[in-house]
Parts: sequence; structure tokens; C-alpha cells
Amino acid sequence: MKKSLSALLAFALIIVLAACGGGNNGAAPSGSASESAKPSSPSASAASPEAKVTIEYWHTYSDSEEKVLLEKIKPKFESEYPNIELKLTRMPYEGLKDQVIAAVAGDAAPDLMRMDIIWVPELASKGALKKLSDLPGFDDVKSSVFDSPMQTNIFKDEYYGVPLNTNTKIAIYNAATLKEAGLDQAPATMDELVQAARNLQEQGKQGIGISSIGAWGVLPYFWSLGGKVTSDDYKQVDGYLNSPASVEALEKIVSWNNEGLVIPALLGGEPGSWDGLKSGQYMMIDDGPWFFSIMLGDAESAFNPLEQTVRAQMPAGPGGSISVVGGENLVTFANSKHPEEAWTFMKWMLGKEPQQIMVEAGMVPTNREAAQAIDASQNPYIAPFIEQLNTALPRTPIPQWGEMETIFNLSLEKAIRGEQTAAEALNDAVKQINAILGE
Repeated sequence: MKKSLSALLAFALIIVLAACGGGNNGAAPSGSASESAKPSSPSASAASPEAKVTIEYWHTYSDSEEKVLLEKIKPKFESEYPNIELKLTRMPYEGLKDQVIAAVAGDAAPDLMRMDIIWVPELASKGALKKLSDLPGFDDVKSSVFDSPMQTNIFKDEYYGVPLNTNTKIAIYNAATLKEAGLDQAPATMDELVQAARNLQEQGKQGIGISSIGAWGVLPYFWSLGGKVTSDDYKQVDGYLNSPASVEALEKIVSWNNEGLVIPALLGGEPGSWDGLKSGQYMMIDDGPWFFSIMLGDAESAFNPLEQTVRAQMPAGPGGSISVVGGENLVTFANSKHPEEAWTFMKWMLGKEPQQIMVEAGMVPTNREAAQAIDASQNPYIAPFIEQLNTALPRTPIPQWGEMETIFNLSLEKAIRGEQTAAEALNDAVKQINAILGE
């Protein structure tokens, strides 16, 4: 349903009282970042206080990520744009979307926000976000970034954000277990993956690493096997989610699980995906770059992810080698007090150099040049993720995705647990999703 900004006021009144109250309750920011000293460059000191504009930026960076933002991004931007001061406010993720809605309705939203990619279409539909498509320099920004992350900012064929950082999942193999399965390199196709998994069955090991029931866990396999969730313009579900190709894709996943080829973690069993991979019980899992950054940062772990894993693209099926896009977008709000300065920062932040700086904090750039320029010797596990981004797809970027995902996830679970056939589950899902899209 389309909701105008004014229509949010009644709903937001209750939230405002909770979200904007004093103290450190759950809805309040977990802490505002202290601002670094102003750069002492001549251009900065020449700007008069009256000419300086302060733009507030809400973000959800971690401690290490925020350190780079404070110590490198903020001073560099302010030295290049001495008339703009960047006020950084770190926000807790829990309850944040409701807090944003309340802030917009109460005319208290910041100028900028680093936002979960799946929120952008929904908040754009409520009139909360500023349309960027017609702003000067937008086409240059759009052409400089990976296409799939950019798509997560679409609402009604217009763009309401830009992709700040991105991620995706690749296939990660335990090198020793891969050899036990009879392979010297990662499987290139789904058929090769299945055969390798069958080779491990006599040893009581599993080879197909679907780690959870749900869109994030299953979609890379569903898409690669030829399934589709919607039409390419994201407007039609019937004939796509329940197409013969989609039904066959889900049937294959169900059959793999019934055959004992999929890791028990799919249905919440033990060991967990990371533990199973480290122990060699699992030949393969799929995961993001955080797997490596966390493992490499664990001084107590004897598992060396660079030496003991093989990294590769998702095995290809009839649909290709497809993974799923994650990450955060940068948005400005419809009632921003400083829209011009906010857009100036957004364009700057999507440039090659700032994007390269955030690589130091473990961020995967959306800027293609910045991504291709990553030093493999300093970031030895990043290259496969950059390559996979060329074929990764976004979860359906529409305002109703939250409700749609709940229905989709339940249909997957019913099929995998044997409560419905794949066709029954997907047809039921289409009926329910169509009801939502028709509201």
C-alpha cells in the first residue's frame, strides 16, 4: 500500500515517544561518535563559521569501521569541502527502521543515513526518502557502481539511494574434505557439486552447504538452478515463482536434502555451518567476506581460513552461477534541511578513493574501479567476492519485500520438510504474495 508522509503521523506519534525519549533505552542511539578535530588546512580555516553547514549522518558501523570513518573519511571530506561539517551519529540496528519512520514524521530525520538495502523501497514508498534520479551527477554515480547493488535503490523506476557498500556469498570449501571427495579444485557446476557430495556419503560427511531455510540461504541455489522469484521488472510473481523451472529448482534442493547431501545446519541441526566446515564434516558452505575477516581475527583459532579453504564462485546450474546481494545504501531524506550538501557527500562517498579507504574497514566497494583496485596481497580472500558480484542478484527490491520474504521462506520450509510438494508450496506462496501486491 502506498502511504504518504502525512499518513505516517498518527502511527509515528507513539513511536516518537518511545524512540526519541531521554536516557539510553533500546530505541535511543547506542552512542554518538565523538567528532575528530577539524583539519588545519588553509582552505578549512578560511571558511567562515557563518558559511559552514552541518549535515548529520546516521550510521550503523561497528567499532573498527567507525574508527576509519572518524579518522579518515570525515577529515578528508571536510578538507575537500570546508563549508560542510559532517556530524556522525552511530545508531543501534535493533528497532532502527521504526525510529527512522518516527524521525521523518516528526521532522527530525538526519540529512544522511547508511541504511539496510532491503529498507529503501519500503521507505521510498512512504515518501520518506528523497528521489535522486534527477540530481546533477546521478548518472555518473550510477554508471560507476555494480548494477545489482544499484538496483536495491529502485522504487517505481526511480532511484532513492546509492549503494554504499556491498557483499555477496561465494562457495567456501574445506580443502582437505574436497580432496576426500575426489576433487583437486572446486566444482564448477551443480552436477559436479552433487557428485562430490555423494562421494562423501560413505564417510558420513555432507557436501552441499545450504546453511539455512530462507531467501538469504536458499536463493543462490534456487536461482542457479533456474528458479525465479519475479519477472525482471519485479512486478509479476505468478508464472515466475511457480513456473516449471522454479518448481524443478526447488524439487532438486528438496531431493538433495532427502538424499542426505545437504548439511544438517539447513534445518537447524549441528554442527553449525562454520564449525562443520572447520572440522571437515562439511565439504562446503556459502558465506560472505566476514567469514574470513572474523576467522583471521581470532587469535585463539587453529583454523587458518586462507590455507585450509578453497574459495570459488557458486557452482553453475541452468540459471548460471548466481549469488545474492547484501550490503547498505546511502540515502537522504525528503525533509532534509541540507539536501544539496547531503548529495555532495553522497557523490563524494561513492568515488573511488573514499571507497578504497573503507576497504581498510573490511567494506566491499560498490565502485567498480575501487573494487578492481583492491590489493590482493593485503586482501587475499576478496577477489572471488568481487567476481561473484558480477552475477549476484538483489532480493526483490519492492516495498512489500518484508511480507513477501516471510511467505517465501515458509513455502521453502514446507517443501524441504516434506509438508507440501514443491509445486504446492510455490503455488500457495504466489496466491499469498499476489494478495499483498494487490493491496
